Amino acid sequence: MVEISDTDFEAMVGDVFDALPDDMVGPLENVAILIEDQPAGARPRLYGLYSGHPLTRRGVYGFGELPDRITLYKNNLAASSRSLPELKARVRVTLVHEIGHYFGLDDDRLRELGWA
Repeated sequence: MVEISDTDFEAMVGDVFDALPDDMVGPLENVAILIEDQPAGARPRLYGLYSGHPLTRRGVYGFGELPDRITLYKNNLAASSRSLPELKARVRVTLVHEIGHYFGLDDDRLRELGWA
């Protein structure tokens, strides 16, 4: 398990996001990235969760809509990592995975692409 402060973890997530390719993050619109701890005992244990309307299922979307959310679960990511580089890599895979859901990719397709 990696011990990391909330501030350092938030900075790591920002660095990982900033390093993603522009063609992946440029089209993101009205998406908030949140960092939380998943409650103890919650099942399944998740690294991240996309909540919103994937682009492939949107009709009229815009004014007055709450942002879609990508939630990263710090406690689960840190508990599954043995080092800071491993944590950073896990954050990247999780963030790309959840962004994939924004674009309408399901878990099977994300697994084929190596992001699950």
